[in-house]
Amino acid sequence: MFADKRKEQILIKVLETVAPGTKLRLGLEHIISAKTGALIVVGDTESIMSIANGGFHLDCEFSSQKLFELAKMDGAIILDRDVRRILYANVHLVPDSLLPTDETGMRHRTAERVAKQTKALVISISQKRDVVSLYIDDIKYSLEDIRIILTKANQALQTLEKYKLRLDQVSSNLNALEFEDLVTLIDVITVIQRSEMVERIANEIGVYISELGVDGRLIRMQLDELMGNVVEDSLLVIKDYHIQEVSAEEVKRQLSDLSSENLLDFMEIARILGYEGTVDILDSPAHPGGCRLLRKIPRLPASVVDKIVERFGTLQHVLQANIEELDDVDGIGEVRAKAIQDGLKRLKEYNLLERYV
Repeated sequence: MFADKRKEQILIKVLETVAPGTKLRLGLEHIISAKTGALIVVGDTESIMSIANGGFHLDCEFSSQKLFELAKMDGAIILDRDVRRILYANVHLVPDSLLPTDETGMRHRTAERVAKQTKALVISISQKRDVVSLYIDDIKYSLEDIRIILTKANQALQTLEKYKLRLDQVSSNLNALEFEDLVTLIDVITVIQRSEMVERIANEIGVYISELGVDGRLIRMQLDELMGNVVEDSLLVIKDYHIQEVSAEEVKRQLSDLSSENLLDFMEIARILGYEGTVDILDSPAHPGGCRLLRKIPRLPASVVDKIVERFGTLQHVLQANIEELDDVDGIGEVRAKAIQDGLKRLKEYNLLERYV
């Protein structure tokens, strides 16, 4: 939706403010039905009041009906930032005329300039076209019909299912290769790349869900079920294989900042993980620390997993460790050591079966 994560987060928050099921959205729908148009500013900062002239000071409790009635006047309506009170009505806004705008209509030009100057949410409703435009900072977003958003969300879910299926396949393959100590860098990068693609599709669906409001509950349930532990597992893969001095979380952030084109470049992902060289490096062996597979063992705390990885260094050393060696790790007793061995054995049998059947 947006390459800039900050803008995406701002938009999601804004869409939740005007989503179906909110009083503000109901008021907007009344205004659209009446074809009166409106200019609404959400926020009561000094920067907004400094460009506001005239109007009526109301400071009354917000309701969708009051918003609808006040929109019949020509000026702007100013709400508090929590959309709980109507502060002013019929206000004339005078933003800096030097601020750039691509809009042509007077109401929309004013809305865009006010948003850029004050960083507040400004809602402009076209009187003739029934279009609701949202402006905040340098972001512009036009609300679409709920049926169109639902269609887009369902199409995105279908795409997500296909990508998630492929991610499950390459992840299962990586599991089996880790147990056999046959992992190459390209196997790791493939999983990381697929994980990032799945997360990006999920983020786009998240924007649709925010815009759908109460109508997006079923989409949210499907998204949560599909995503499961994708984000956590992706971070654990990075933790197992990255050789940068920075944290796995920082590597994850760098990957999320990649453009769609660079995400398809295996060498670019390898560079972020800390591997330098020619394309031949993709076929070089890679040895996991074992965080990801150890975390799949039930009732094994993350703190204990970290201690095991710190003690043994690689998954193969953990697999070769006996009960006494595991018992020496702080936080592991004989019972837990046996559970770790049994858990890894079951995981190995399951993943090798999945790969070769």
